[in-house]
Amino acid sequence: MIRVIVVDDQTLVRQGIRSLLDLTDDIEVVGESDDGMSALAAIEEHAPDVVLLDLRMPRHDGIWVLKALQERADDAPPVLVLTTFDNDTLVLDAMRAGACGYLLKDVTLERLTRAIRVLADGGTLISPSITDRLLRAVRRRRPADDDDLPAIQQLTGREVEVLRLVAEGYSNREIAQALFLAEGTVKNHVSTMLLKLGARDRTNAVLRALHANILD
Repeated sequence: MIRVIVVDDQTLVRQGIRSLLDLTDDIEVVGESDDGMSALAAIEEHAPDVVLLDLRMPRHDGIWVLKALQERADDAPPVLVLTTFDNDTLVLDAMRAGACGYLLKDVTLERLTRAIRVLADGGTLISPSITDRLLRAVRRRRPADDDDLPAIQQLTGREVEVLRLVAEGYSNREIAQALFLAEGTVKNHVSTMLLKLGARDRTNAVLRALHANILD
């Protein structure tokens, strides 16, 4: 059973997500929070496998939660951001702060449960529409506002193909099917890609690729 905490300041949204996830056999909502401070307490208490996080909240918002989780040990749960896209830059900041997945709040139950399972399994998931918005947000940022990136080694054509599919939210298995490769081969490509980009995970790799115009 995948244990989930829902963090959103709107009671109706939290109740709606809980009701939807109650329809699944392998996902259980073990806690709810309406702001960042109570979210950290709930995460400490329930040790969830995945956190569903809103970015816009009073007092301590989603970015604050992500930064606080980054300061924890390696046992911090993966975070799936649910956003309404009222602020592209805010979503970009969430990616930098360590979120592992991004979906719109009008997502279908099938898409939401798939994302939860992907994150619980150690993967990342980024909606293609979010990738497009992030690219525009990166372009609007002045160079001085960007983090200093290490020298990025040249990616091979195949690694760029894999990276594009990662940016579209594909899992390793789906990438293997799309490119007619063995799943182990895809894993090797992803590992090499992360090393060349100097990225800590797949989400960070997408961000660095956006900065370097690799996905442009």
